[in-house]
Amino acid sequence: MSKGTVLVADDDKAIRTVLTQALGRAGFDVRASSTAASLWQWVSNGEGDVIVTDVMMPDQNAFDLIPRIKKLRPDLPIIVVSAKNTLATAITAAEKGAFEYLPKPFDLAELTGLVQRAVDLPRQDAAREVEESDDDALPLVGGSPAMQEIYRSVARLTQNDLSVLITGDSGTGKELVARALHDYGRRKRGQFVALNMAAIPRELIESELFGHEKGAFTGASQRMDGRFAQAEGGTLFLDEIGDMPMETQTRLLRVLQEGEYTTIGGRQPIKTDARIIAATHQDLRQLIRQGLFREDLYFRLNVVPLRLPPLRERPEDVPDLVRHFVAMGTHEGLSSKTFDNDAMEVLRHYGWPGNVRELENVVRRISALYVEEVITGDIMRMELIENQAEKTTPTVQEAGSLMDSLYFHLNNYFAGHGDGLPPIGLYERVLREVETPLIELSLQATRGNQIKTAELLGLNRNTLRKKIRDLEIDVVRAPKR
Repeated sequence: MSKGTVLVADDDKAIRTVLTQALGRAGFDVRASSTAASLWQWVSNGEGDVIVTDVMMPDQNAFDLIPRIKKLRPDLPIIVVSAKNTLATAITAAEKGAFEYLPKPFDLAELTGLVQRAVDLPRQDAAREVEESDDDALPLVGGSPAMQEIYRSVARLTQNDLSVLITGDSGTGKELVARALHDYGRRKRGQFVALNMAAIPRELIESELFGHEKGAFTGASQRMDGRFAQAEGGTLFLDEIGDMPMETQTRLLRVLQEGEYTTIGGRQPIKTDARIIAATHQDLRQLIRQGLFREDLYFRLNVVPLRLPPLRERPEDVPDLVRHFVAMGTHEGLSSKTFDNDAMEVLRHYGWPGNVRELENVVRRISALYVEEVITGDIMRMELIENQAEKTTPTVQEAGSLMDSLYFHLNNYFAGHGDGLPPIGLYERVLREVETPLIELSLQATRGNQIKTAELLGLNRNTLRKKIRDLEIDVVRAPKR
């Protein structure tokens, strides 16, 4: 017995054949065509339980056809597949009312599963008009599987106002994702307001968030609106949420629970209608275990988690990013450059501790300083070696996460040995070099109290004593008062 009829529209004969065979083996009847006209005729005749369609077809763009299909048969699920693997494609598919979007090349098992889910769980989506998107202005670039998943997640999240927690190393583009969620979402006519917790003095964070009344504290010479008021009807992006003081966390939790806040020094509750998107490069679960972050606030913020991969996990995106940054620089008056294949390989195999932000800086610097029109692999090797040398004492922002720092130093260590392998015993050496400053700084933070240090590190006290002895760490105790 047939599970249902799938209407396939794709101008590639090989894809039509593969889909017909795969879906047929899965128990579906399949009708396949190379034109949008045939697809529309079948839909008009009431045929089909699911549609699988390419975007670009000889006679019509599927995104122009989908609204007509949704108007005629709103319950008919549409799965869009496309070789144009950009954020704009994913966003447009979602806004046009597609059931799902898959980039080409797609996994047959995944597509078959989507077709089955579409048959089992039909849904009705209201078609909406969408503004034309300019791919050159896209905030996110890359066609890797990791980025495709980000595009699909962003596309889904633009259709609702759920709270989102974006995690990822420094320089991965967390604010760009937050802006995409706003700019392509239902609140795009409102303001996008960003506040970086790590960049604001702790004593001023509550005033920045909620505003204050005249005379609320020394220096408050007039009333001031906070970021919640500025983001009314729009999006409030709280960057580096892990650096928010505990007392401010308590007030923010109350706002998320009750939908209202009071200004500093004020008494009248103010209703708020702002979507909250938070981001951090820290492990909030670890901060919760250390008593530095409220668990109930974490669950309020982490309704939808979104992890951005570091650049080292998607090296295939480096060429696209380089071309994107060259085009941006040219538009801003920098000279246009072409990176040859060897240069691209050098860039692909570099560790990028500063992630996409570091790559952008490197491309801009080369565009500004080099007279050569074609950038070679030798130029890139020399540039990256000099770039590493300048970072021997990185600042907190430049260093990024601990993992980024380790990648950076280990890359230098291996590079220093040329083609030969470094001396044996590297594992124990790295562990020792990490353990020693970790324990020394923890002891300093607890003023030499080994009981508190063991609790801070999550170690047994006997284990801590043994490590202090083995690593020959001097314990300086705070003087008694």
